[in-house]
Amino acid sequence: MNDYLVITCEHGGNRIPARYCDLFRGYAALLTTHRGYDAGALTMARELAREFAAPLVAATVSRLLIDLNRSIGHRHLYSGATRNLAKKVRAEIVRDHYRPYRNEVEGLVQRAVCGGKNVIHVSSHSFTPELDGEVRDADIGLLFDPKRAGEALLAGRWQAALKAAAPKLKVRRNYPYAGKADGLTCTFRRSFSPAKYVGIELEINQKHAKAGARWRQLRRIVAATLRAALSE
Repeated sequence: MNDYLVITCEHGGNRIPARYCDLFRGYAALLTTHRGYDAGALTMARELAREFAAPLVAATVSRLLIDLNRSIGHRHLYSGATRNLAKKVRAEIVRDHYRPYRNEVEGLVQRAVCGGKNVIHVSSHSFTPELDGEVRDADIGLLFDPKRAGEALLAGRWQAALKAAAPKLKVRRNYPYAGKADGLTCTFRRSFSPAKYVGIELEINQKHAKAGARWRQLRRIVAATLRAALSE
């Protein structure tokens, strides 16, 4: 097996560095919502990393400071709290928080590819059960670029393994977001060939991301079915 698995979590926490706390006065409630972080995403990422003894790169700085899953220049890179800061301050946030995270992940992928490995990158996220009055009709989403055969194949195998292991779970591909939308996996697709890089964004419905036996069981199922999908 020549695959090298990398796990990342771009929205793992809602921490605001002390230097910027004054900017977030009045944001305490918002920081605890999906606007602040992806509930359960970091726990799932850690489960996958343990299962495969894979490297994990995770961020706990809130996406309201800067969204590590967005490209520079994207309209949602900054939030309302940081969008109108002086250019120098925004550049400081990029330098201290965005670039180190992105560079660490890219370094892992680059070194693996240069070493002759084929990289499988799973980016762990979660989504709200309801958005703008619409109930999201899925338990798990697997996001990928349909034009990249390796990604489509892995997503299909993972979906089938999940269905076999937990028939009651609704697993959908490229839902609730499009896999080709701007994000970390999309960035790497521009740098690495389909033969060398496969990026899947894992999305878990936040209704499952709670403490307790069912949540632990779901994490184990997700990890075990990924192993089954990779072994085919």
